[in-house]
Amino acid sequence: MDLVDGAAIFSAGGGGDPEVGYNIVDRLVNKGYIVEVVDPAEVPNDAIVVNFACVGATTSVAYHSEAALKTFEVLEEYLGRKAFAVIPVELGGLNTLAAVDVAARHGLPVVDADGAGRSVPEVHLKVYTIDDIPLAPMTIADVDAKNIVLAKQTRDSESAERIARLLSAEWGQTAYTARRVLTGDQVKTSPILNTLSKSMRIGMLLRKAVDPIGATLKETSGFKLFEGIVNVVERETREGFTWTTATLRGVYENKGSKFAFKAKNEILVAHKDGKLSAVAPDIITAVNPETSKCITAEKIKKEDKLVLIGISAPEKWRTKKGLQLWREVLQRSNIKERYAAIEKLHR
Repeated sequence: MDLVDGAAIFSAGGGGDPEVGYNIVDRLVNKGYIVEVVDPAEVPNDAIVVNFACVGATTSVAYHSEAALKTFEVLEEYLGRKAFAVIPVELGGLNTLAAVDVAARHGLPVVDADGAGRSVPEVHLKVYTIDDIPLAPMTIADVDAKNIVLAKQTRDSESAERIARLLSAEWGQTAYTARRVLTGDQVKTSPILNTLSKSMRIGMLLRKAVDPIGATLKETSGFKLFEGIVNVVERETREGFTWTTATLRGVYENKGSKFAFKAKNEILVAHKDGKLSAVAPDIITAVNPETSKCITAEKIKKEDKLVLIGISAPEKWRTKKGLQLWREVLQRSNIKERYAAIEKLHR
C-alpha cells in the first residue's frame, strides 16, 4: 500500500483512483504474486522494456487485470519478442499499480522508474518525447479487451495521443495502452529514475510519521500551498478527460485568503488570492489533512477540508523542450500563465 499512497502524492490529483490501486495490491497478495522491482542499471542493454498504463478520464475507474495483460501481450506478439520488464508511464495511485499488476501476472519485473515523475494529462506528455523516443508501436484496448487496436506507426507522439484519446472517449472514457518500447540503454537514461522506491519511502512516511504531511514536504523539498475548505467545485467529463475547477476558503494560517485551482485530470494551475501559486509541470496535489493521503481531483467535493501541497518538477521537465511540451498542453487547456518555478514563487 505504501507504493499506492506515495505514488499518489506525486500524481497532482490524477493518475487514477488509489482505491483501485489498493484493490490491485490486495488481489496480487491474495493470489500469491511476487513483484520484483529492478533498478534501471540492471536492465541488459539489448533487452526491451514496455510502458503500460490506463488512459482516459479519471472519473472512469474500471480495471480488469486479464484485459490489461492481454493488451500488453498483443504488443509483444507484434514485436515478436518478450519484454524484459514493464515500466509505469507515470506516478499515480492506479496507473503505477496497473504496470505492477501486468508485470506480476506476466512473470516480469517492474523497473524502478517512470516516464514522467508525476501524473500527466496527455499520452505524449512524457520525458521520452524530449528524447525523441517514438510512442508507437502501441496497443490500445477497451476495459474488457473486446476491442484492441494496434497503432504500428504514427506521424509523431501527439498523433498517438489523439488516437488513444479518441478511442478511450469512444470506449466509455477509459482504455489500456502498452507503448513506448525502450531498449536497455534507453531505460538507463530517458525515464525519471528510481521513482518507485522514492514513492514507497513517501508511503512509509505517510503511514509512520508523527506529522506525515510535514515529513513528506521535508522529504520532497515541497511546499504547503494552502489549507482550506472547498466552497465551489465544478466538474465535467468530456473528450477523454475529467475537467475540474474548485475554490477554497482558508482556515488557520490561511484564514481570510482564497485559493483556486484548475484540473484536466491532473491539477495544472493554482492561485492564492489571485496570484499564481504553482503551475505545471510542478506538482500540485490535494491531500486530506486527517489521513494525509491524496484526494484525486475527480473526488473533491464541496465542504471538503484540503491541504494543497506543491513539489518541484523533475529537472528534465524544466528543460527548454520539456517546458515547451507542457506549454502546448496548458494552452490547449485554456491556461495562459507562463511557467514560474514553485521555489521562486514561495521563497
